[in-house]
Amino acid sequence: MRPLRVFIADDEAPARLRLRALLSDIEGELPTRVVGEASNGVEAVQALTALAGDDRADVVLADIRMPGCDGVELAERLSALSRPPVLVFCTAYDEYALRAFELKAVDYLVKPVRAARLLDALRRVPERQSVAALGGRVYLSCSERGRIQRVAVADILYLRAELKYVTARTVEREYLIEEALASLEQEFAARFVRIHRNCLVARDAVAGFEHVRDSAEGHWVVLLKGLEEKLPVSRRQWAQVKAGFADLGKGG
Repeated sequence: MRPLRVFIADDEAPARLRLRALLSDIEGELPTRVVGEASNGVEAVQALTALAGDDRADVVLADIRMPGCDGVELAERLSALSRPPVLVFCTAYDEYALRAFELKAVDYLVKPVRAARLLDALRRVPERQSVAALGGRVYLSCSERGRIQRVAVADILYLRAELKYVTARTVEREYLIEEALASLEQEFAARFVRIHRNCLVARDAVAGFEHVRDSAEGHWVVLLKGLEEKLPVSRRQWAQVKAGFADLGKGG
């Protein structure tokens, strides 16, 4: 297996040495190669954009608070690259976790970083690279009682806008996501279909459709796999939804 190419960005030299030591500790389980270091975000951007070929970084281990250009700005600048590296934040400050996941970081490690946590984060880098190549995230994040919860996109049955939040529903429970439904629809167009102005449903979660006669014309609802809940389809969306699921043989 090709070693994972790692770039380290931290303004403290002991912290960079610590990460190198941890990478050595996990070498037997996950081979890595450090392709560069930087003491601030400006240096990191310059170095990362200069790397090419076999030296291009797969992942950046970045501190949040750095002089000149912090980790958040670094993430924003790297996102403009044609092939941005995956980000793992390693920091002493836990209050930036939600912002980090909004920036699509694969993980947020609080110092002192432990070898097992670093290994777990780095093992997810290839998966994130594959998903990024297809243009989507593997997880969405939500904040609950001061903690960051990750929700696998593959487990989400539907996304429904409610006030300033979006409810992400899995078979087990609901999660509140602070993202715009329109943005999620655009990002995950291959996975979700709009059935109502405030609701997207996962294509794979649709078991069928049912006509409810609550008026002269009635309306259609979506039947979901694994849930008894039925989602209404707006009249405006019905023709498009019906066409998209013609193989189910439902509708009239």
